[in-house]
Amino acid sequence: MTAMTTSRKVMTGGEMGSVIAFAALAFFSIFVAANAQTSEYAFHAYLFAAGSAAAVFKIFDRYFSRPAELPPLMIDGKPNYNMGPVKFATVAAVFWGIAGFVVGLWAALELAFPALNLDLQWFSFGRLRPLHTSAVIFAFGGNVLLATSFYVVQRTSRARLAGDIAPWFVILGYNFFIVIAGTGYLLGITQSKEYAEPEWYADLWLTVVWVVYLLVFLGTIMRRTEPHIYVANWFYLAFILTIAVLHLGNNAAIPVSVFSPKSYIVWAGVQDAMVQWWYGHNAVGFFLTAGFLAIMYYFIPKRAGRPVYSYRLSIIHFWALIFLYIWAGPHHLHYTALPDWTQTLGMTFSIMLWMPSWGGMINGLMTLSGAWNKLRTDPVLRMMVVSVAFYGMSTFEGPLMSVKAVNSLSHYTDWTIGHVHSGALGWVAFIVFGTFYYLVPKLWNRPAMWSTRLISWHYWIATLGIVLYITAMWVSGIMQGLMWRAYDELGFLQYSFVETVAAMKPFYMIRLLGGLFFLSGALIMVFNIWRTVRGEPSSAMAGTRPALAA
Repeated sequence: MTAMTTSRKVMTGGEMGSVIAFAALAFFSIFVAANAQTSEYAFHAYLFAAGSAAAVFKIFDRYFSRPAELPPLMIDGKPNYNMGPVKFATVAAVFWGIAGFVVGLWAALELAFPALNLDLQWFSFGRLRPLHTSAVIFAFGGNVLLATSFYVVQRTSRARLAGDIAPWFVILGYNFFIVIAGTGYLLGITQSKEYAEPEWYADLWLTVVWVVYLLVFLGTIMRRTEPHIYVANWFYLAFILTIAVLHLGNNAAIPVSVFSPKSYIVWAGVQDAMVQWWYGHNAVGFFLTAGFLAIMYYFIPKRAGRPVYSYRLSIIHFWALIFLYIWAGPHHLHYTALPDWTQTLGMTFSIMLWMPSWGGMINGLMTLSGAWNKLRTDPVLRMMVVSVAFYGMSTFEGPLMSVKAVNSLSHYTDWTIGHVHSGALGWVAFIVFGTFYYLVPKLWNRPAMWSTRLISWHYWIATLGIVLYITAMWVSGIMQGLMWRAYDELGFLQYSFVETVAAMKPFYMIRLLGGLFFLSGALIMVFNIWRTVRGEPSSAMAGTRPALAA
């Protein structure tokens, strides 16, 4: 008899452990659903049960269909990159982005025409607004960060993603959290905390997903074949670690019962407000800034075909940003019960943030040194550069708004909304659009995007939408702040709340028009990506520049 040369297929520890964990979660979720105190909570418990059962089925299906050996780390001396999770997160980001923009447009319609809530609690502004913000920031932005971080860490480390099932667990687990959170908002399950609305059980699930995300990212860096850790990975790590700390601190809560969706936060009064805005502002600082700066530091040099302008400046930018941002939250609480010294601390560090932020902006823009001519012919690079310009504008406006005298005009008005959207749409969305136009041909092995002309159309339409949106909000916000603090000769408020709302109606209409333009541009991108992924030939491709080598 000859010895067997084929290896015997066995389940890995990760596969077996995942099956046991998901099976246990499925049975526990059914038990919770049967004893749930509310029908909404029972619905979420059944979703957990269905998701867990689907995970068990998929792991077994994958086990029986895969070869005995797991994918090798290297093939012919080259890294065997795992791009499956990256592709899924990219598609998910596009889907959630459109969903978030549509909900935002409907919410803007409700501001101008309140009857459009259809007298249904599920479509009230109070429920649609957190659905919109979470869909754009955490669903759209979160999937972008997952996709790009998994792509960048592999390419810059020249190593395959750590783990076998773990990367897929991160991607699918995060999107399951998005489904739980989003449906929870519509059903009225919320903590009522800005940017942290999901209840305790969703937060607990996200904690597990995030820990695995950190382990996968760190594991990939540890198996790198490159001697240095590329600067983008430092920003990604800062984003992952800080968001973990913020999430755990801000969501420290005691559930009423395992059978109830309700929980009580451990912080009280002004302490709760302080923790909330420590979290809220750093969600902006590390989720929407540090993570997307990592994208800037990798994809702009790639698209421009030039190295980062200054490596030393990127180091200064990194350390100054992560040290200063963490202290800036109290500027949201001027004129509150928060001690004056704490308010001043937040204002001071916010002002200090201006310079390192502009250092990063300069670093991003000057990376085009020797490649400025490409702006005339490459709309993708044009999008990226405009995004960096919006980063600079937003990081000037933020310190300005933190000053106490200005804060009294800006906060709790539409000026704040305009500021948030100049960052979220101008900086974040534009760097994402440019990145996806670079990344999609890479992931699906296409020479370029299906149509360069459509990219230009997207650029101009979206830019027009942003300008209309944020200028309308700036003007209406300042007007709103001035009307709120106007007094007559007798010392009474000069304007009623109804009068301030009526005065803002024209600006709501402009805001609505801007949102419509921005959504139209995003739909053009979806069409372009769809045709690119399908690999359809286009006459427009004859004039496009092939995608740069990674």
